[in-house]
Amino acid sequence: MTFTLWHNPHCSKSRQALSLLQSKGLEPDVVLYLQTPPTPDVLKSVLSKLGMRAIELVRQKEAREEGMPLETLSDNELIAFMCAHPRVIERPVVIHREKACLGRPPENVLELFTA
Repeated sequence: MTFTLWHNPHCSKSRQALSLLQSKGLEPDVVLYLQTPPTPDVLKSVLSKLGMRAIELVRQKEAREEGMPLETLSDNELIAFMCAHPRVIERPVVIHREKACLGRPPENVLELFTA
């Protein structure tokens, strides 16, 4: 089973999600998304798998700090901004096959085992 984790090792929820996957005997493909941000096409695909709009995956505090004008951006502009400023992307994101989940709380990743 292939799992991909968009991971920030400085984030406790991200570390907990990784630990939870490892406790199930899985070694996910870890993507350090702050160093290797997704492309707009990849982010659109993941948003579709999450069943979310882009605004739902934005860390509000970080967005304000980056000067992101949340109220005025279209979805495509928001996605482009998120890719250019990956710290505004909520974490952790776990992707498995055609599904994805936000690991907040980390136990959410267990939903992917039935996917």
